[in-house]
Amino acid sequence: MQYGTIPDVDKRVSRVAQGLIMLEEDDLEGGIALLDAVYATGINAFDSANRYSGGQCDRVFGKWVRSRGLRDKIVLMDKCCHHNQDRKRVTTFDISADLHDCLARLEFDYIDIFSFHRDDPSAPVGPLVERMNEHIAEGKIRAYGASNWTHERIREANEYAEARGLKGLVVSSPQYSLAECVEDPWGGGSVTITGEANIPARQWYQANQMALLPWSSLCGGFFSGRFRRDNLQEFTDDADTRCVRCYCTEDNFRRLDRTEKLAAEKGLTLAQIALAYVIHGPLNCFPLMAAWTAEQAVENAKAADVELTSDEIAWLDLQRDAR
Repeated sequence: MQYGTIPDVDKRVSRVAQGLIMLEEDDLEGGIALLDAVYATGINAFDSANRYSGGQCDRVFGKWVRSRGLRDKIVLMDKCCHHNQDRKRVTTFDISADLHDCLARLEFDYIDIFSFHRDDPSAPVGPLVERMNEHIAEGKIRAYGASNWTHERIREANEYAEARGLKGLVVSSPQYSLAECVEDPWGGGSVTITGEANIPARQWYQANQMALLPWSSLCGGFFSGRFRRDNLQEFTDDADTRCVRCYCTEDNFRRLDRTEKLAAEKGLTLAQIALAYVIHGPLNCFPLMAAWTAEQAVENAKAADVELTSDEIAWLDLQRDAR
């Protein structure tokens, strides 16, 4: 496992992070076993959110961390301010309410990185930045970031913070992958930095090397190899049809063809090549993965140690014809 650093987080951070959305209190034993297996691979970074599973994943994760004495070893990103069916929840009240709920479920004194889960561009950044800084001063969070915020919005918030001597956002969590995401998977509010239209976003992140914790780097199973040009009509499950809508384009199948070729040459899986592209490309990435089994965790962790050359990265992304 390779590790990196994130500002204001006083621990090394594994280059692959594990999502916690699969954890349920009804299967506490299975969840604990999965977390043990994930941690054994060298993964020490985890991703949760206030809205996941009605808080179950935080409760299970907190029990695991406390039972293993790992609070000073693991890095947790938890998230706040996801909208609900009644209103947009990107407010100072919701930051604090969600934070206190997460801490209570986890039974932690602090959260390493607390991130906005969604954005409301009509909400001024100033009060949001100030509230996060209040919670840093209280010791309840170490750092903060944003999931599904545009780079322009993050830049605006950080300029506000810098002008007032406050701490700014240190992580961003957009969708990012080898395959281009051509449709919002969740019907609105998601942010991707793939594709030609998002070159300015990638250039901005490359220039400042802000830590990226991208979601859906394996594109909803696109890099499993199950999806082929000639079988897309066979998929009926919601998750599978989402993958078809968002990723199953001809250019992405060309990327998949090249991924298969390189994986065969290196004796790796499609997923490992696709993850290695994200980890070892020009951006400072710590992809968020959702391993449901110990075997998947091992496969994901090994991707951090896969070496790809700059020529291979460009070739995979159709930027050159040869490598």
